[in-house]
Amino acid sequence: MLALRLTRGSHPAVQLRRLLVAVASAGTGFLLLCTLGYAIGHPDSPAAAALRLAWCATPLAATVYFAVAVARTDPATKPRPGLSAIGLGPGRLMAISATTTALACTLGSMLALLFFLHLRGDLTGMPFDGAAAEFLASDQPLPLPAALTLLSFVPVIASVAVALVLRPRDLRPASEKGPARSYGRFGAQGRPGSRETFGTYGRFGARLRGGDRRSATEDEPTSETAPAPDPDPSRPAAPREAPRGLPWGVAVLAAGLAVEAYASRVKDGGGLSLPGGLADGPASVLVGWVLTAIGLALAGPGLTHLCGRLLQSVGPGALRLLAGRVLMEEATRIGRPLGVVCAVASGGFAMTALYDADAPAFGPLTTLGGLVVTGCTVATLLTAALEAKHARADTTAALLRLGAPAAMLRSAAALRAGALLALFLPLTLVVAELAALPLAGR
Repeated sequence: MLALRLTRGSHPAVQLRRLLVAVASAGTGFLLLCTLGYAIGHPDSPAAAALRLAWCATPLAATVYFAVAVARTDPATKPRPGLSAIGLGPGRLMAISATTTALACTLGSMLALLFFLHLRGDLTGMPFDGAAAEFLASDQPLPLPAALTLLSFVPVIASVAVALVLRPRDLRPASEKGPARSYGRFGAQGRPGSRETFGTYGRFGARLRGGDRRSATEDEPTSETAPAPDPDPSRPAAPREAPRGLPWGVAVLAAGLAVEAYASRVKDGGGLSLPGGLADGPASVLVGWVLTAIGLALAGPGLTHLCGRLLQSVGPGALRLLAGRVLMEEATRIGRPLGVVCAVASGGFAMTALYDADAPAFGPLTTLGGLVVTGCTVATLLTAALEAKHARADTTAALLRLGAPAAMLRSAAALRAGALLALFLPLTLVVAELAALPLAGR
């Protein structure tokens, strides 16, 4: 009930993002139901039905990734002062966010089920003169338990992923952590692991007066132990270290390209049929493409950090320094969704280049799957950019108070976007061309 009240009272922009999650869940759920319909209508070809179900893993992963990004930017589930006093600690807020995600995904799954039943003719009669009867199995009864099981994939996986990402964690370094603390109800209150006796608290006011005396002597930081002040709190500080995923990403990307190059030399290997009239190819080529996509996703944060460092090289001015520092600071938050977008773009370019002109046009399910994957990845990138903007809102306000013109901040944002585009666009085109070479037979 609390999750429903928070959902109803959210900002319209937050409601729009949740609605987009429901739409993505509806598209993925409809693809899963169409796979079930194909399996019912073709009981003699279980391998083809299993392959169609495997192709649904990509839209499912994109939908879950987008749902997690939306949950991270939900202001209703952010820890705020005073919430712990009424029992809304980090653990309770995490549970509310997971419940809200499950509600949005369940709404999309129910819409997918209603639309699927409508196309089958179970509600109002067969529409479109039965043109979609091949993958709907309209002449056979629909097993409701199997349909509900497939529709539960998106809500369950998305809510579990949100709970894992937003679980309460202590982000302090190990050297700064004190004794272990046990959390109270819903994680609202923390108490030290070792209990104190009754006399420690109230014997002749010793705790109050002794604490006051110690605060003037022992607890007062000296010049040797006091932390150094921030030289300029209005300027975004450079991160302590670069993301560590760049070497792994480059290694996985190179391994994927090597697997694709090796598979192109094998002429008699087993093949898998790509959907929508695309060319067939060995299974190892598809494995190589998956490794290439994973490599781009892993290398995204490191490449973004490197782009910010290059912006600050060779005597930077205030504009390039500000743009580079922001890119380095937001490398992990922006780089990973950007790497995923590059992976999807390179895969889409490669599949389009492999399209056989003699084959029929892209089918409706292939088009729907492509729209779900592309829309979710682009929406995730935009959501991450919005999260980064909110994270540096205090820095932006401090710069404006110090007299920085708003045009300079807009120019820095345009410079960051241009630098990322100049780095990732050629990389995407090169990877897409190398991925299309084996299957094209060139």
